[in-house]
Amino acid sequence: MAFEIAVKAATGAPNVLGDCPFSQRVLLTLEEKNIPYNTHLIDVTDKPQWFLDVNPEGKVPVLKYDDKWVPDSDVIVGIIEEKYPDIPLATPSEFASVGSKLFGSFVSFLKSKDENDGTEQALLAELKALDEHLKAHGPYVAGEKVTAVDLGLAPKLFHLSVTLGHFKNWTIPESLENVHNYIKLLFARESFEKTKPAKEHVIAGWAPKVNP
Repeated sequence: MAFEIAVKAATGAPNVLGDCPFSQRVLLTLEEKNIPYNTHLIDVTDKPQWFLDVNPEGKVPVLKYDDKWVPDSDVIVGIIEEKYPDIPLATPSEFASVGSKLFGSFVSFLKSKDENDGTEQALLAELKALDEHLKAHGPYVAGEKVTAVDLGLAPKLFHLSVTLGHFKNWTIPESLENVHNYIKLLFARESFEKTKPAKEHVIAGWAPKVNP
């Protein structure tokens, strides 16, 4: 039996997979565990009525489980792990919060219009902390095998790379070798290739937030 998963459609292209990193995280989990699923692409600017009926908050992703639609990627990933433990992806608890502040730091810097407000330094501090962790424990966050925390970080690092390059002509410093190696490893995975949004859709999705 295949899972039903509702994820964001691309901005301006409702029949193409969109740029939601939380949706991609769930798709990555399903792919890594070789679980069959059916995808419903949701145009978040014109949500279908059936979707709002089953999910009044209207957020993506949502997963159909036991005839209920369940929101929140954290909850969804937990359900998938519990139901399909054969290919384990659970992250050891001591590493579960690695990189947890990275996305917030990235968004603050991306939206910033003031070069001296500290947002770039805050992002660099998060990236350096990740680099040091990977140096000690890598190549993935919990060692040799990919786990849930990596599948959460991969889409966020993709958004960071694409949007900061496009909107700010900014790249992760070459000195952070472990982060660069980590990104190469993640982006080369078959699951990532299958579930990543096109770069132009990532840029289109962020454009209204960067230049409101």
